[in-house]
Amino acid sequence: MNFIARLFSPVTALLAFIQRYFKSILFLTVLFLIFGSTNGEGMKPSNLMRIDLNGPIFDSERFLAQIKEAEKSHIKGVLLVVNSPGGAVAPSIEMSLAIKRLKALKPVISYASGVMASGSYYASIHSSKIIANPGAMIGSIGVIFQSPNFKELADKIGIKEQTIKVGKFKQIGTPTREWLPHERAELETMINDTYNMFVEDVSKARGLDINKSSTYADAHVFTARMAQKVGLIDEVGSIYTATKQIEKLSGVTFPAWKKKDKIDKFMDKFVTESASKVFSYFYGLKAY
Repeated sequence: MNFIARLFSPVTALLAFIQRYFKSILFLTVLFLIFGSTNGEGMKPSNLMRIDLNGPIFDSERFLAQIKEAEKSHIKGVLLVVNSPGGAVAPSIEMSLAIKRLKALKPVISYASGVMASGSYYASIHSSKIIANPGAMIGSIGVIFQSPNFKELADKIGIKEQTIKVGKFKQIGTPTREWLPHERAELETMINDTYNMFVEDVSKARGLDINKSSTYADAHVFTARMAQKVGLIDEVGSIYTATKQIEKLSGVTFPAWKKKDKIDKFMDKFVTESASKVFSYFYGLKAY
């Protein structure tokens, strides 16, 4: 037993050390990730910034924080790279208005690397220019409200709803029964108003005729070339095209791109890869 204990003593000592100083090791690791990710950025100040909008849109907090960073005077131009099927209305509008404010300060080019649809297209409409990858899918200017109807399932397993409410429309959108005619009509009014706002904002931002919105809105999904023909984007090109154009528009002599923090880079990669595997099946144009 003493021989075995001596044999494994280095491992035991290492585990004891890690257990004792775990918090310190974790703290030092975080410091390394934060301060070790500058890659000399402090020696060469950045003048351009890339912001990625990937996956479904649930909130805008992180995006708005990046926009705030991009508003700083040393940043002369911003490249927004989009691969998102859209998402919730409110955060999409927050992003759109943030881009509009940013464009008043400096040029912003949005690049559709895969999917720029619905809420993510809404977010991009105020850019100085929209460029799309030849294989990208653009548009889907529309609004949808969905809710399941669990009534039959609830009846089978013996679940009954009990509700006390005040207000004719208080149970609107409920999943426990079929919607009543007046509830459906109320939801349709809400959806139509949101859709009309979407179309109005797109037509103003892109200089399109709102009376011809059926050609570019109405939830049509376009290839990049089709989207250019109806006026939803300005150009079909690659990420190289978009990068070179924002460098030119910004007027910088020596382009210096802001480096991403390693933690942010890891999170972006994780979100992108996870979301793209799911959403590319439904939204991506396959070439096989």
